[in-house]
Amino acid sequence: MRSQKRMKLIREIILYTVLTLFSIIFLIPLFWMISTSLKQEAQVMVVPIQWFPKPPQWRNYIDAVKAFPFFRYFWNTSFLAILNVVGTLFSASLVAYSFSKLRWKGRNQLFYITIATMFIPSQVLIIPTYLLFSKLGWVNTYLPLVVPAFCGGGAFNIFLLRQFFVSIPDELLEAARIDGASEFRIYSQIMLPLSKPVLFTVSIFTLLFSWNDFFGPLLYLHDPEKWTLAVGLRSFQQQYTTTWSLLMAASTLTALPLIIMYFVFQKNITSGFALSGSGK
Repeated sequence: MRSQKRMKLIREIILYTVLTLFSIIFLIPLFWMISTSLKQEAQVMVVPIQWFPKPPQWRNYIDAVKAFPFFRYFWNTSFLAILNVVGTLFSASLVAYSFSKLRWKGRNQLFYITIATMFIPSQVLIIPTYLLFSKLGWVNTYLPLVVPAFCGGGAFNIFLLRQFFVSIPDELLEAARIDGASEFRIYSQIMLPLSKPVLFTVSIFTLLFSWNDFFGPLLYLHDPEKWTLAVGLRSFQQQYTTTWSLLMAASTLTALPLIIMYFVFQKNITSGFALSGSGK
């Protein structure tokens, strides 16, 4: 018994040591970004790398915010992210409810086709999608970046929600139907309240994707007043090619809301994935 406990302890020590080492490796770029944001420009390219700025230049953050319209881009990014989260949660959950709890001809085949679209490279769809939005007159508006979220929400989100919905007993829904509840009432008052963990997970990942999306705003938004933070940072780099300390300060401010959000809600994200994986 003692030998088994000792072996278990050794395995746990090895496991946590390996995980700690990998965590440090993955955190090095983040640490370098924050460190560089506090350096004087002369310290940025010093070899060997000077990991700790001497002294810290907190003024860099003020200068970075003043160097480009940070708060306007922050508002544009937040606006698009919120709309994408709302649209994805609504449309993807509706589609997932249909795939999991409604019986109709060709349901499984269409679900497999939906999942298969995940394997189509996004680069293949760039030109036809741009031509479609151009014909509709949506270029240089937010519509190409928002409307798709209200039209299904993406195959991955549909799959994630469908897997969770499958795990909810059908008897619960049948009892509601016997009581005269409509399908939309069952969906809105029974399915959604029971699905808060996976809905939260979908909303987090949608928010992350929308917040960090660079190619979409770059392709469709031509007016600098409508740019997001991702595109704004790129223009900042072109304008201040050698001012890496200010660029890293602006990048840190851009990433800070997502970092805080992840550490606050990481348990909800993990539980959402765990529960979704229990579907059949």
